[in-house]
Amino acid sequence: MLPRHQVLGTWISTGPPASFVDAVLQLGAARSSAYVCFANVHMVVEAHRQPDFGRVVNQATVVAPDGSPVAAAVRWFGGPRQERVAGMDALPALLEAAAERGQSVYFYGTTPEVLAALEARARHELPQLRIAGSYSPPFRPLSDAEDAEIVARINAADPDLLFVALGCPRQEQWMAAHQGRIRACMLGVGQAFLTYAGLERRLPVWARRLWLEWAFRLWLEPRRLWRRYLLTNSRFIWLMLRSMGSLHPKT
Repeated sequence: MLPRHQVLGTWISTGPPASFVDAVLQLGAARSSAYVCFANVHMVVEAHRQPDFGRVVNQATVVAPDGSPVAAAVRWFGGPRQERVAGMDALPALLEAAAERGQSVYFYGTTPEVLAALEARARHELPQLRIAGSYSPPFRPLSDAEDAEIVARINAADPDLLFVALGCPRQEQWMAAHQGRIRACMLGVGQAFLTYAGLERRLPVWARRLWLEWAFRLWLEPRRLWRRYLLTNSRFIWLMLRSMGSLHPKT
């Protein structure tokens, strides 16, 4: 599997983007009940702040560097130069690769409207893609019986890849809780459903390379995201400075 390097206690997988696609498809083909996290600044900070959540992230088979600061931090902590591997880019790349290799996919999470738009695009652009199914769960805690029914529904569809969009940290906790119960490679891709479905805009590539995607999302959803970005981004910078200071103490 992909080599890992630690960033503030989170073990980030490394390699070119194509190697992440290949690793995920290998897990899918093996029907390995594994899960994949896409770690941005928010996830790394939450994993550092909450040890239980940190264990959930570090137990993933693959932890992709979703955020540009996370990818850059890999090198700052002595790892290789690493490209960003964002869930929003990985989703279309994985769907295309799955279509080429004959692997099936399942979409879990978000709303029926988003799922319908997502599937419509996938069927139009990738007519050979095998979509095993999709399901939008209720926005409330599920009973044990409801959860067992959902697991049975997904396993009956028998997908190779299960894309999960429940938001962080809920989707990561859901995948960890269902490891060993669902016979598929699970991927927590969050907002990628919305962007792939064409329901949320995305910055052009040049702006993403300048690390401006967080500012654009804050502009789109200021009430929901201002506290997250103010607190987590500031804490990430502080933790990085503190960690770098400990790595290079004054003599």
